[in-house]
Amino acid sequence: MQFLQMTGELMHTTIVFATALVFASLGALYSERAGVANIALEGLMTVGAFTAAIVTYFVETQLGGGAVSPWIGFAAAVAAGTIFAVPHAVASVTYKADQIVSGVALNFLAIGITIYLCKVILHGAAQTPTLKAVFTKWDIPFLSEIPFLGHAVFSAYPTSYLAFILVAVSVFVLYKTPFGLRLRAVGEHPKAADSMAISVSKMRYMAVMISGALAAMGGATVTLTTTSNFSHSTISGQGYIALAALIFGKWRPVAGMCAALFFGIASALKSVFQVHGITDYIPVDFIYIFPYALTILVLAGFVGRAVAPAALGKPYEKGQR
Repeated sequence: MQFLQMTGELMHTTIVFATALVFASLGALYSERAGVANIALEGLMTVGAFTAAIVTYFVETQLGGGAVSPWIGFAAAVAAGTIFAVPHAVASVTYKADQIVSGVALNFLAIGITIYLCKVILHGAAQTPTLKAVFTKWDIPFLSEIPFLGHAVFSAYPTSYLAFILVAVSVFVLYKTPFGLRLRAVGEHPKAADSMAISVSKMRYMAVMISGALAAMGGATVTLTTTSNFSHSTISGQGYIALAALIFGKWRPVAGMCAALFFGIASALKSVFQVHGITDYIPVDFIYIFPYALTILVLAGFVGRAVAPAALGKPYEKGQR
């Protein structure tokens, strides 16, 4: 019975930790399917986490927003992520800069600017106060009452439901709509897309901005569900793990979601082991490094077998051969 309880807790916690990775990997999917490498997920998630925390805090304390506060913070994070992604699009698409360098620069900028703004806004504090108004779990009627499985799967934060819905939406958009066909075309063969009067630059700009919005959702999810505040260590490498999930999932929405759940297990184990006292037998440091070690092992074993979009990371000049 204890084993079943522990397994149920592990499944539930996995979904909680994987939600942010699902959002971020979906964001990277749109950008990289359009041919723009997006290593800036870490920075975009950081901006989303910071914006969600600050906006939710002020709506909660100054405007008495109550239950709507986290939703307002979540929406503000989406807007901030979209805007913060624009410099990456400008550098990568308009000025044909190295996309990896641009992404790394945004990651450093995000850490610096969010801590600086936090200190300015909160009068020297390097992290936000603990939020009282955060997302609470939603139980799906009847399904949440299923023994063992109900609480584990059908009692989750609204952001978890939204993430899995967006995976289904992305499958439809990418494979069943003209927009998705054009986006994939500019990532596979931009010259052919250009010859069909599809604006490669416009599609790539849109893809990068969508990427920013989705990655920021991931950052906001961390703030509004698990940490309840923002600090310099709120994201702590989750953007890179999300990028690994995308590669492991071979740039496909459903496979990327499954990879995110796989990596989510690694983070969930840390929490479940601590609750059940297993850390008395396993060094806690080993548990903390496990998600990152697993990421390296997976990439070392599978990255060579994953085929990236043909034009990924390659700037396009109109009329080039």
